[in-house]
Amino acid sequence: MTEFSRSQIEALSGLVAPGRFSTGDSNRKLHIKDISAHVGRLPGGVIWPTGTREVSRILSWTYAEGIPVTPWGAGTSTEGNPVPVEGGLVMDLTRMDRILEVRPRDLQADVQPGVLRKTLNREAGRHGLFFPPDPGADATIGGMIANNASGVQTVKYGATKDYVMRLEVVLPDGRILETGCRARKSSSGYDLTRLFVGSEGTLGVITEATLRLSGIPEQALAATVVFDQLQEASKAVAVLIGSGLEPAALELLTPGLIGLMNREHALGLPEKPSLFCEFHGVSKAVLKEAAAVAREICESCGARDFRHAIKAGDRKALWRARHEAWETIHRAHPGKETLIVDAAVPISRYPEMIVFSQALLDERGATGYVFGHAGDGNLHVVLVGDIQDQAEWGLLETVNREIVVQAIRFGGTCTGEHGVGIGKRRFMEMEHGQGYALMKKIKSLMDPKGLMNPGKIF
Repeated sequence: MTEFSRSQIEALSGLVAPGRFSTGDSNRKLHIKDISAHVGRLPGGVIWPTGTREVSRILSWTYAEGIPVTPWGAGTSTEGNPVPVEGGLVMDLTRMDRILEVRPRDLQADVQPGVLRKTLNREAGRHGLFFPPDPGADATIGGMIANNASGVQTVKYGATKDYVMRLEVVLPDGRILETGCRARKSSSGYDLTRLFVGSEGTLGVITEATLRLSGIPEQALAATVVFDQLQEASKAVAVLIGSGLEPAALELLTPGLIGLMNREHALGLPEKPSLFCEFHGVSKAVLKEAAAVAREICESCGARDFRHAIKAGDRKALWRARHEAWETIHRAHPGKETLIVDAAVPISRYPEMIVFSQALLDERGATGYVFGHAGDGNLHVVLVGDIQDQAEWGLLETVNREIVVQAIRFGGTCTGEHGVGIGKRRFMEMEHGQGYALMKKIKSLMDPKGLMNPGKIF
């Protein structure tokens, strides 16, 4: 469905206040693409609800009319997760952006789904608290929950699923469901909250969440570690994690990407296989001890340089450059698109996975950059090519598949944090086997008409 009838337009316009439903071309075109190469089908319209009751009324109407609905957050996803593949109605949740309450004594916050991550952290920071999952982009909380987002600090703090305590969800037919509670633990029945975390809007629309917060660490120490060989750097990752040091972040970068970062940010880093590490603690003394142990471990694995006396400004510059890696790659290849590999494997297999991926790029002559959240076994390979050139883009798809297949053979997953969306659907049965069939049954039970974010995951 690309166009709504006049009666449908009148009905949708009556469900929200004036100015919060649009069939204008500009608004519709703004909602057919996220930051990935995936392009969707033009929706019939875009609607901006501001509360749970409005979402309920909208979904009750679309369910009766048989109209597909695609929830939309900040549009920062990398797998086409919020892209409407069947047209229909896009539900933009960015105006549901209220922080309803921060409860410092409980280390909790109640938020609407359109609240941006950085906005929440500014408000929580007033109380010495923060929401740790950090995907880099300033995503909405609803999008992070729907995707189970994580990022550079996952190795210490965990992913979004570890911070969601309670949800309010509107089901495809408009019914309002509450899951979970505000208690720190519960053994009461099936964990329905976790069912919705990572469901990518295929089971309903999240309209409110209670999140667990953490205390802002007193001290932080960053270190850069340089190796001559990629295998040495990746081996050091496994040893560091096994040592019990608990780094807050542990990133692996390869020379090609470091070169791009140097040129764009003037970092002056050696263009060698490197680790970016960060440790959080209660005192500088504790962190210095951790750095000393980390240095010893890295040198035993072949490190040629270890620097940890990094000033706060330089530390922020390093992480800013790392967070902007995807944008940096794009700017270095104007007119090209990217295909992002997001596999994750057990830490023990990470060295093999890194070496395999880099060797595959070299062997096939594909343009790509290997890096990742090494501390939790998450590998990123950003492949670059001309999407209009079938041979060139086909090569990237082949490389992507070979890396994912290898990750699954190692007991890993096709997506560590970016979600399935459109791009990873073809790997789901390979990874989950009979579990994938059960997922389909759950989807059919909760959304029998197949209207919620169709074309994603399945």
